[in-house]
Amino acid sequence: MTATAPLTAADYEVVIGLEVHCQLKTNTKMFCSCKNEFGGASNSHVCPVCLGLPGVLPVPNEEAIVKTILTGEMLGCQIATRCKFDRKNYFYPDMPKNYQISQYDEPLCLGGAVTLDLLAYPKDAQKDPATVEDKPIRLVRIHLEEDVAKSFHFDDGTSGIDFNRAGTPLMEIVSEADISTPEEAFAYLSALKQILVYGGVSDADMEKGQMRCDVNISIRPRGQKEFGTKCELKNLNSISGVRRALKYEIARQIDVVLSGGKIEQQTRRWDDDKGETTLMRTKEKAHDYRYFPDPDIQPVRTDRGLYERAQQRLPELPKAKKVRLVQTFGVSSYQAGVLAADAALADYFEKAAAPKPANGAAVANFLLNDFLAMATGDETLPKVAPEFFSELAELSSSGQINSKQAKEVFAQMIATGKSPTALVKELGLAQVSDVGQLEAFCDQAIAANPKSVADFKAGKQNAVNALKGQVMKLSKGTANPQLVGEILVRKLSA
Repeated sequence: MTATAPLTAADYEVVIGLEVHCQLKTNTKMFCSCKNEFGGASNSHVCPVCLGLPGVLPVPNEEAIVKTILTGEMLGCQIATRCKFDRKNYFYPDMPKNYQISQYDEPLCLGGAVTLDLLAYPKDAQKDPATVEDKPIRLVRIHLEEDVAKSFHFDDGTSGIDFNRAGTPLMEIVSEADISTPEEAFAYLSALKQILVYGGVSDADMEKGQMRCDVNISIRPRGQKEFGTKCELKNLNSISGVRRALKYEIARQIDVVLSGGKIEQQTRRWDDDKGETTLMRTKEKAHDYRYFPDPDIQPVRTDRGLYERAQQRLPELPKAKKVRLVQTFGVSSYQAGVLAADAALADYFEKAAAPKPANGAAVANFLLNDFLAMATGDETLPKVAPEFFSELAELSSSGQINSKQAKEVFAQMIATGKSPTALVKELGLAQVSDVGQLEAFCDQAIAANPKSVADFKAGKQNAVNALKGQVMKLSKGTANPQLVGEILVRKLSA
């Protein structure tokens, strides 16, 4: 009998599912009229309802329900005509009632998918086709609940709780275990955030806690259908952090099984500073939460106006915008993808290219190459009138300034806020296209450079470039280079 070779790390595959918690952009909290606002003095946006005092009655926020339905529509979910709210019971300092109002067996949205595309992956992964795959990541459900308070731990060993966040409308988006790599998890979160922002559902700012992620991860031998024992990583608060945590946890689990150990079902914490996961607790089962319908909240019917309100708000999604930008402005597919990935940038581009759509590709070049290359910090959009980009593109494409001058004008335009036309005059950069003037410059260059002339006549066509350079010097860079080349060839060929 042939001995079976021991398994190696390459013999295991990874199975990943994500649970994304997203705060909704509403004026008030989920079940009370307290302001839903990031910041503010601790415990200043609170009331008896969100503090869980005895005798209070929660009232669902209609806007939060509509925005959850809108999210479901954008992601291709099946929208429930009836849903209900349940109590999820557990004791924790950040949950004042000792239960959370959530949804269990009748959520607002079922199914749907988030489709990955090239530009959603990390930039280093985009360079390796083997790590990038356009594929849909199926969703299990989207349900609506209330957020918990925020705990603070101080250096003196004491802790405090800020209940401003308690009761904020929180949407939980649960994926199927369709994700196979840390890079796909990164792409999934990037694509999902993009759609949430497009729909005006949430700002999804992870630094402000508006979008957080729990990761379920397991490993199994390649070809095995059954899932391995999963571990959950809690409350990851950056997309790149999710990628780093997954890389560590995958290596940890594989190391455990290769060493002869077994994976235990656990909830773990990611320490981004140390670059490792640590044990928090063993994982609870659903029945440990003792879900039951909230007796204070009637079931919600979405087919009585709520669904229609969500339908009216459906935006043009990134995929459709990308196609339209190519068709309308003649930009490349890549340019359109980069623009469509950022709703604010795409809007700015459309305003910039609108005066002359035929120059759309040139406008996109200035915006994506020149501006983004020089942008610093949080600067994501130029602080100049969008139409200045169209004006600059027209000056360049019409031959009034050359490409080098266009870059000089661009830099001054961004720095001063002045129009390109004004800067061309101010800097003395207007390109000379007068044939008489250019012929005079060409005659001077030909007379002063007999060797280049002889080389050209001997069949060295590139010799004309040296003469063209001399003309540009004589004109102080203002000569139209295309016309200069035509005049030189004509004169030298006579």
